[in-house]
Amino acid sequence: MQPVLGQENAPRKKVALVLSGGGAKGLAHIGVLKVLERAGMPIDIITGTSMGGLIGGLYACGNDAARIDSIVRSQDWTTVFSDKDDLRYQTLKEREQHNTYVFSTTLKLKKKRSRLGGGFIIGKNVGKMLQTFTAPYNDSIDFNTLPIPFACVATDLVDNSELVFHSGLLSEAMRATMSIPGVFAPVRKGDKVLVDGGLRNNYPTDVAKEMGADYIIGVSVANKEKTAEQLSTTAEILLQIVHFNTMNKMEENMAITDIPIKVDTEGYSTASFTTSAVDSLIRRGEEAAMEHWDEIIALKEKLMPLEAMPKPLAVVEPLSDNPSYKIGQLRFENMSASDEHFLRTKFRLREGDSISTEWANLITVSMRLDLFYQSAGFHVEKDAVDMPDGSKASTIVFVAGEPKPNKMNLGIRFDNEEMVAVQGNITFPLRKRLPMQFEVMVRMGKRIKVEANWEMHPTTFIHPSVTLAFLRNDINLYEYGTRSYNITYNQFNATVTPFTFHVRNFHFRIGAAFDYYYNYNLLLDQVKEHYMEMPKHEHFINYFAKVDYNSENDWHFPTRGSRFYAKYGYFTDNFVKLNDEVGMREITGMWRTNFDIGKNFSIQPMFYGRLLHYKDTPIILSNIMGGEWSGHYIDQQLPFAGVGHIELQWDKLLAARLQLQYNIKSNSVVLLRFAAAQDGDKYKEVFKSKTMLGSTLSYYYNAPAGPIGCSFGYSNVTKKIGFYFNLGFVF
Repeated sequence: MQPVLGQENAPRKKVALVLSGGGAKGLAHIGVLKVLERAGMPIDIITGTSMGGLIGGLYACGNDAARIDSIVRSQDWTTVFSDKDDLRYQTLKEREQHNTYVFSTTLKLKKKRSRLGGGFIIGKNVGKMLQTFTAPYNDSIDFNTLPIPFACVATDLVDNSELVFHSGLLSEAMRATMSIPGVFAPVRKGDKVLVDGGLRNNYPTDVAKEMGADYIIGVSVANKEKTAEQLSTTAEILLQIVHFNTMNKMEENMAITDIPIKVDTEGYSTASFTTSAVDSLIRRGEEAAMEHWDEIIALKEKLMPLEAMPKPLAVVEPLSDNPSYKIGQLRFENMSASDEHFLRTKFRLREGDSISTEWANLITVSMRLDLFYQSAGFHVEKDAVDMPDGSKASTIVFVAGEPKPNKMNLGIRFDNEEMVAVQGNITFPLRKRLPMQFEVMVRMGKRIKVEANWEMHPTTFIHPSVTLAFLRNDINLYEYGTRSYNITYNQFNATVTPFTFHVRNFHFRIGAAFDYYYNYNLLLDQVKEHYMEMPKHEHFINYFAKVDYNSENDWHFPTRGSRFYAKYGYFTDNFVKLNDEVGMREITGMWRTNFDIGKNFSIQPMFYGRLLHYKDTPIILSNIMGGEWSGHYIDQQLPFAGVGHIELQWDKLLAARLQLQYNIKSNSVVLLRFAAAQDGDKYKEVFKSKTMLGSTLSYYYNAPAGPIGCSFGYSNVTKKIGFYFNLGFVF
């Protein structure tokens, strides 16, 4: 940069950019940054509050406007503003629970205060996002050493004072400045309880002045005050109260702004994070800045009149989404030696190796899921260790939070087959030398189930478990569309799984189960060929091996990834034989994959089947086919398009399905399914039997409370049009 003529030794005057808070409305700051870069305006200082602190912090550590735009658009804000663990790193069991229960809450059995309390959201996903995108500045630093000197504002609830962050952990400072009271848990530092800085200073131009700014470009995204006529709801009144709190110091800080840019955010709120809202807010930020284009260019020319052409701001240090660090030292805080050993062993952590941010985040997920910490995090002390070869390496610090509390989950669903069903779940994590978890589940409806599960976490991936369950079921079985049987029974189950291996998308189990059936009623139709006798009491001992792989990107309506399931079971009644003969053998398999074709269209072929080897299969273990979902009404149920109820099939059942999926919007899908199946009592009869064909046309809205939608179908099995309606997660 060339100096002003005659002032070769005079330093150029400094320009500060000040970004106000405003929740989602603060995304308009990105549009302003784009205009400033287009003009080639140098930015020497950045200060911000709340969302202004987040956008300003990202910019200060080297991300340009286009990069921040990409970061914002790539986030699933519903997940970011929650405490749900990243589904990519959850086991299949945790992913299934995530897609079963609508409501979750902490269940307190003891009166114990938590330092993580004080907000509906702990904020672990926000913290992880900030830590990822502010790398490589994850260690405690002076914010003046960033590519652009930075400061952000928080409010200390203890004495209602303003706290300005000029140093420390950058991600922690950004997390504190955007901690909306009651929504996010406060950030606690010593005796300070820090929340959103907007309560004290939502537009910190005074901070920029104190940092040496000569000129200030300020951006405000505040809405106008509502009139008496507009204050008609509780939400509007509360928002007005918050608005007036954020006006503290606004008038005097606005007065020292050289170029005040006020963005019109009318029609949007602090929670407007939808795709269309993000587009509109960024565009409005650009439009507001362009209204001041002449002032921006005039200030730029005043600073550097010999600059011939505007040029974009340089990114001082190119940043990576997944930077790696050489490990000079590993430090584990607030955890036991056994927990440290667990993490070192599971993730093969050794000094001298390298670790990526993504891998470190995976370790913090394991600290929550495997070791039962309510929160967990890491930070990097960069180049803090001198290595024997003369190079510099980093200290990687993993910090465990408080023990995970007991948790209660609740799910509710409705469909036109089962009507209303409710399911609840309580989880008790036990932090012993060997961490273990006890879980109780109760389901009420046409199908009643009570289940208790105990699982131990003694080694890296193997989690032995014991399950006890009681089930009461009342099911109708059909043959070619006509109800042939109604069975009401109680089932008592005990399952021991000594070998359970799981890692991310893969789950493998070997174990044994004991099932006792008390059959209340068997109601038959009037067809003579359907007559059968069913014993009042039955029991089976089942040895099994199961493997489940799932890399799909959505539990119900995936567009990418594959799923594979296989099971081998051997059923006896005396540990060796069944009815004094070789036991019944079961082979079940399913494979499906997704092909993403174009922006909104995908194709999903699926092949599946269940093969039973026994001359007189008990009806309670027979092949069952029909419905939208696998294992919905009974464990061995296989889905079939066009059959709304469940049909009794022969022992050898093979099927295929092709699904065409069109995503109307991000959460709305139209499905067209075609299915074909063959069955028979023996293998040679399977492909000699009549081919069963079916199809369905469905619409579903993938709501937070579960899929809502309906299907119309037809099959040559039932020879009539069927209708199915579903509301809620399937269980």
